[in-house]
Amino acid sequence: MAEAAARVLRVLGTGGTIAGRAASAHDAVGYQAGVLPVHALLEGLPRPAGWTVQARQVFNIDSKDMSAGHWRALLDEVDAALAEPAVGAVLVTHGTDTLEETAWLLQAALAPAKPVVLTGAMRPASALAPDGPQNLMDALVLATDERLQAGGGVWVTLAGRVFDAASVRKVHPMRLDAFAGGDAGPVAWVEGGQVRWLAGLPVQPPVAVARLAPQQWQRAPWPRVEWITSHAGADGALVRALLLQHRAAQSGAVAEAPLRGLVVAGTGNGAVHAALAEALGQAQAEGVEVWLTTRCAEGRVVVADSGGRAAQRWNVCPLPPAKARVALLLHLLQRDATG
Repeated sequence: MAEAAARVLRVLGTGGTIAGRAASAHDAVGYQAGVLPVHALLEGLPRPAGWTVQARQVFNIDSKDMSAGHWRALLDEVDAALAEPAVGAVLVTHGTDTLEETAWLLQAALAPAKPVVLTGAMRPASALAPDGPQNLMDALVLATDERLQAGGGVWVTLAGRVFDAASVRKVHPMRLDAFAGGDAGPVAWVEGGQVRWLAGLPVQPPVAVARLAPQQWQRAPWPRVEWITSHAGADGALVRALLLQHRAAQSGAVAEAPLRGLVVAGTGNGAVHAALAEALGQAQAEGVEVWLTTRCAEGRVVVADSGGRAAQRWNVCPLPPAKARVALLLHLLQRDATG
C-alpha cells in the first residue's frame, strides 16, 4: 500500500526580534530586528511527524514598522497557502510589537478554516538564552495539533501559552511571558511537545466578521483609521488637527488618504471627556466613523438602556484599542467594496 503523502506546514517569515541579532550575546535590548531569514530560524528544530515544513520569507522587518503594504503582502501569502489542498496549516514568525494586530487582521479578514499560528520572541536570536527556538518549536506543535486541525482559526503561542486572536495582547515590554489573554487567560499550554487545552475552542469571535475577498484587501490606499485616548485634559485638539488633514486630503491639497475612522479608548467604562466628545461629534458630522472602546487592560465597555454615563453615541467595540482600529479599518474596506 502506498504511503500517505505528508501534509504541508507553510512557515512564513516576517522578521521581528525572533530574527534579530545584536553585537553582543549579552545585549537583549540594543539589537536589530528582522536580520535572520526564516530558514535559519528553523535549522535544528524537529519536524512534526507526518508533516513537511516549507519556509518562505515574506519580508524581514521590525514589526513596529508594519504597514498596510506589509499586511496586504502577508494576507496574499497566507490566503494563497490556505488555498493549497496539500497545506494543512500556516505558521507566521512575527515581531511582538504588533503581533496582536496582525493576529486579529488575519482572523477577521480570512476567517481561516485551517489553523494559522503566530509566534515570536522577546530576546534576539543572538542572546545567551534566546526564547525564539522554543517558541517556534511550540508553534510547530500547535499548528499540527489534531484539535486545532479540526477547528481552524488564528492562534498565538509564546512562552508555552496559547491565545486566540481576539483576546491576545502584549502586556509587558521585556518579560518572556509578555502576552496575556485579558480576562480569560490562555486557552492552552504547550508542554513537552503536546498541547494541553484548558477550554473548548471559541465558537464565535467577539466582533462579527465576514471574510474579505482578495480584491478588497488589495485596494490601495487603505482607509485612514487613527486611535486616540481620552484622558484628563483631553480637549479635542488632536481630533481637530486630524480634521484639518481630512479636509486637506479631500481637497487634494495633500497627497494622503483622508481620515475615515477614529477609535477612541475611553476611560473606565468607555467614558469620554466632554471637550473631546464635542470634537468627536464634529468629526462625525464631517463623515468620520467613530468607534468606542476602553483603555482598561481588561474587560469591555458595557452599555445599559438606562442612559446616563452608560449611554453612548458611538459604536461600541468589545476589542482592545489596537484591534478595534483593525476592525474598523476592515469594516470600512468592506463597506467601500459593497458601496
